[in-house]
Amino acid sequence: MSLFDWLTRRSPSTPQLTHERWVVVDVETSGLDPQAAQLLAIAAVAVQVDWTTRKLSIVPGDSFEVDIRPETVVKDKGNILVHGIGQNRQLQGESLKDALNDFVGYIGDAKLMAFHAWFDKALIGRHVQMAMLPGMAKGLPNTWVDIEKLCVAVHTQIKAHSLDEWMDEFGITCAARHEAAADTFAECEVLQRIWPRIAAQSTSWADILRLEKEGRWLARNS
Repeated sequence: MSLFDWLTRRSPSTPQLTHERWVVVDVETSGLDPQAAQLLAIAAVAVQVDWTTRKLSIVPGDSFEVDIRPETVVKDKGNILVHGIGQNRQLQGESLKDALNDFVGYIGDAKLMAFHAWFDKALIGRHVQMAMLPGMAKGLPNTWVDIEKLCVAVHTQIKAHSLDEWMDEFGITCAARHEAAADTFAECEVLQRIWPRIAAQSTSWADILRLEKEGRWLARNS
């Protein structure tokens, strides 16, 4: 056997990856600036992708939700009206470090997705650094993908931007808009609606990243 054959051979006992666990994330915050806002809640729901059958399934039993006690209680009535997390609920939340430790344990090495993921990634990453979680001085190591950019990439004829606009396009309703857990399920439903077009062009996570990049280009040039 040549060296090349030895280096490139595949052991028959090593199964090929056909299933992947992705996690869709949503946050509630004290504001819209990811470099200044406080993190008030995180919710997440897992989806399972079967690359053999090209099927994506929402897994409601594999979900996560936590309220976080902020350093400074948010008293702004306008902000509270948006997410419904009042002062008492804020005070009853978990400490930032405990909440993020639980979240990190929940997601594991899963790929992460969110609608306007840049915001969730920046906000959670900053708070992970603030909490000084071991080995995460630069934030979460997980890869993020923006669901909105996937929508743009595979539905170029639709001129929608916000989550509400995409939900309207697909006839999706949300039981409690701006409640992290409810929003996360709505984002999962949007992902399911666009999945047939994604699956027709994808065989791996690398293809998902390629589609997101196309969506970013289209969004910039539309």
